[in-house]
Amino acid sequence: MTLVKQYLEGLKQAYIDNGGEEAWQNLMATAHGATDADLQLLRNRYPQVPESLLDLLRHIDGTYWRDYEKGTVSDLILGADEEMGDYPYYLLSAKQIVATQNEAFDFYADYINREYEEVEIDNRITSDASQLHNWLHFSDCMNNGGTSQLFIDFSPSVTGKVGQVVRFLHDPDEMVVIANSFDDYLKMLMKNGYCFVDEMNFE
Repeated sequence: MTLVKQYLEGLKQAYIDNGGEEAWQNLMATAHGATDADLQLLRNRYPQVPESLLDLLRHIDGTYWRDYEKGTVSDLILGADEEMGDYPYYLLSAKQIVATQNEAFDFYADYINREYEEVEIDNRITSDASQLHNWLHFSDCMNNGGTSQLFIDFSPSVTGKVGQVVRFLHDPDEMVVIANSFDDYLKMLMKNGYCFVDEMNFE
């Protein structure tokens, strides 16, 4: 079984255990995987895109207010690190990822250039804002990204890892590496028992 299939099987069980069986069934009935064309556009823009992210998108092409033929999906199927606790996140679609390719630079260039001493920036993250064009924005938090966003960083500092997962948190603002790879990120969510599902209200 692939890592993504393991992740989705565990997520399904977490939904069921927290009273969200109907929500899971609705998600599975409504969502579908990304098209080959959309995945190729994503690969063209980010040649280093992790296979596990592509695989996840092959199963569910986004949950961030994603309009499918059978309805709109707004399910929270991701989480973050222990500091964020049970806070849940959406998965962006392949098209949304490409459409928001400049978001990291537009929003966070000053932070990356270390222009604000009060903003904590992990030393594994580059100090050259031009490298933000190599960040892949794959997830927004339940507050439509206003509180937290997740990125895959393909241009880290010399102490970082290519493909590391970075979390932005607002108020207090900070940027922290939460996993060395997207694979490790999914494994972390599984190890933490999909705790972000606990915060959902399935009633």
